[in-house]
Amino acid sequence: MPSSKKTSIITAIREIIELILENLNKRPRTWHQHVVPYEGDWAVRREGNKRITSKHLKQATAINKAKTIAKRKKAAVIIHRADGTIRDRISFD
Repeated sequence: MPSSKKTSIITAIREIIELILENLNKRPRTWHQHVVPYEGDWAVRREGNKRITSKHLKQATAINKAKTIAKRKKAAVIIHRADGTIRDRISFD
């Protein structure tokens, strides 16, 4: 086998091992649902996601949606105030 092929195989194996080691240190994703202010309304967002799950006119409606998801996934609902601070946490786990 030519040395350039050996080098590329070794490099590929090294990269794979590095990716595996990086992912071992990451926390597993949770299903916690956050009720957050969003564009003048309220939204439900899964913890760690940038995109919203659903958008609602009222905070109460968003809380009900978040509770439905959290109960099914045995997670928590974290309710935020309009200024973004945490108001309450409801656990279903």
